[in-house]
Amino acid sequence: MKIVTVIGARPQIIKAAALSRAIKEHFENEVQEVIVHTGQHYDNNMSKVFFDELGIPQPDYNLNVGSASHGVQTAKMIVGIEEILLKEKPDYLVLYGDTNSTLAGAIAASKIHVPIVHIEAGLRSFNKSMPEEINRICCDHCSTLLFSPTATGYQNLINEGFSTGIYHCGDVMYDNSKYFANIADQKSQILDKEELHGVDFVLCTIHRDNNTDQPERLNAIFKALLMISESKTVVLPLHPRTSKLLNVNLEKSLFDKITNNKNIKILPPASFLDMIVLERHAQMVVTDSGGVQKEAFFFQKPCLILRSETEWTEIVECGAAVITDANEERIIESYNKFLENPPHNFPDIFGDGNAAVFICKEMLEKL
Repeated sequence: MKIVTVIGARPQIIKAAALSRAIKEHFENEVQEVIVHTGQHYDNNMSKVFFDELGIPQPDYNLNVGSASHGVQTAKMIVGIEEILLKEKPDYLVLYGDTNSTLAGAIAASKIHVPIVHIEAGLRSFNKSMPEEINRICCDHCSTLLFSPTATGYQNLINEGFSTGIYHCGDVMYDNSKYFANIADQKSQILDKEELHGVDFVLCTIHRDNNTDQPERLNAIFKALLMISESKTVVLPLHPRTSKLLNVNLEKSLFDKITNNKNIKILPPASFLDMIVLERHAQMVVTDSGGVQKEAFFFQKPCLILRSETEWTEIVECGAAVITDANEERIIESYNKFLENPPHNFPDIFGDGNAAVFICKEMLEKL
């Protein structure tokens, strides 16, 4: 079996590590994987470091599309992916998640009748103003095999009329978190470098455009972080988008207070292993990232979600996370509640850590 795997954004590179590892360890003589990097995330911190760190095979192709508007970026990817599919003639195109790379792959493959495998299928925020929601819905409805990480995602697919080719398989990111946890402790130097040993800290990530690009929302989030920093260290690995917009969209007085605050550690984007270590040692996680929400749950940390909704509804329903949106009062209130009464219920939502092996077996079986 030959598969073409498309990756482009940092989370997809990490997710792909689980499938590449399963192929190498269990299906090396049965599966050939061709990796296409669209170049959607193209700097070393956001992309190259992950291949080196996680032992992912280097891409066979790199489209180098770089940053652009949704239309321009997606169009360039469609052209490049179609050319590769016509050349490689794979049995499947494998796509992850909900980025422009995912959408481009789904359009390119469906038009020339290459069967699509969508990993992380069925997730819904039910907010179509999010580009990711459009991307994931389009990809699901173009796909032949759909692998959902959660029971809720699987049910969403049934509700949309799917009856065959759908699976509740667990989460490949849980595979990775289990596999890399000990490796991260051995290899990561982040706690030493940032002098965080024995420090109670809150880990925060912010990258979604509706938070970074809207001054009112960004100011509300950082006002809450400023209050949290009065009693706790806040560790903030900054996404390039957020870094560029801080002094543009934050009130000047707030920007000065944030950047001169020794209890707020603003860091470059963290590698995956560094993020695992930060998540494992944080007292609490504050994020607008879907992946970081899950990883907080994997490591049994309470999580504040800086969005009005989440695809990972189960972690909210069991009390391990709270949706605060970009609401200063709600962030502080939820933070204080979790400090006083941290969650203890972290049910087995995301599988057994063997999702990637299951996916490979099903692809082979359905050939």
